[in-house]
Amino acid sequence: MLQKLEAGLRDIPDYPSPGILFKDITPLLADPALFAAAVDALAAAHRPGSGAEVDLVAGVEARGFIFGAGVALALGVGFVPIRKKGKLPHTTVSAEYTLEYGTAVIEMHDDAVRPGQRVLLLDDVLATGGTAEAAAGLLERVGAEVVSVAFLVELGFLNGRERLAGRDVKSLLNY
Repeated sequence: MLQKLEAGLRDIPDYPSPGILFKDITPLLADPALFAAAVDALAAAHRPGSGAEVDLVAGVEARGFIFGAGVALALGVGFVPIRKKGKLPHTTVSAEYTLEYGTAVIEMHDDAVRPGQRVLLLDDVLATGGTAEAAAGLLERVGAEVVSVAFLVELGFLNGRERLAGRDVKSLLNY
């Protein structure tokens, strides 16, 4: 199954800048069987009876929404969007984090998660880990228990997993 998922990715050289080999997930999304397989694989560790059940799935804008919403439906739990600053209409909590080229801010509604709720945090790619680290910290700041942080793709050579040390990190495809 992992070979089929991997075949659903497309490499785009020099995007978004020279020297970067971008992992494009859109071919996988266009194939309903592959998309369903990816969602099922991401949900598998958190199904009832697993010991790692969750109350909510949180997805990071934008591609984390695609997989996060599907996984939430597969698990029968709610979905929490974590968005870029200024995109949510209600009162928010925010976290600033460092990127290679500056800083960014993510937000979620301040009432999206209740203290003690168990959350699976999902995004499409683990690269340097900054966004995932900030999102997990944001969830924990409002009292959530981040059960796991999961990704479709991990770019291991960027060492993003190090920024998530001490957390349960799962990736379906590793490069």
